[in-house]
Amino acid sequence: MKFRRANWLTLIVLVGLIAYACIALLNMRTKVAEATETESELRRQVEEIQEENASLQYAIDHRDDEKTIEDIARDKLGLVLPDEKIFYDSGQ
Repeated sequence: MKFRRANWLTLIVLVGLIAYACIALLNMRTKVAEATETESELRRQVEEIQEENASLQYAIDHRDDEKTIEDIARDKLGLVLPDEKIFYDSGQ
């Protein structure tokens, strides 16, 4: 009788451990999926920042070029050359 009771007790403990392991595994899979998503988002942010840094480095490296100065004067300051005519599209 004791032997049978021990078998049932062992079976119940094993089923409990297996259930606990399954629940822990599912929780871990969820955490891994969240971490993978976070990693993807961070990689995208790193790429954007690297592109911005490259653009800024280009601007620093070419700050004395006449073409760069002219582009800044046109785009940011709205300046034009003395003999240049500007046409505005009023159809929009």
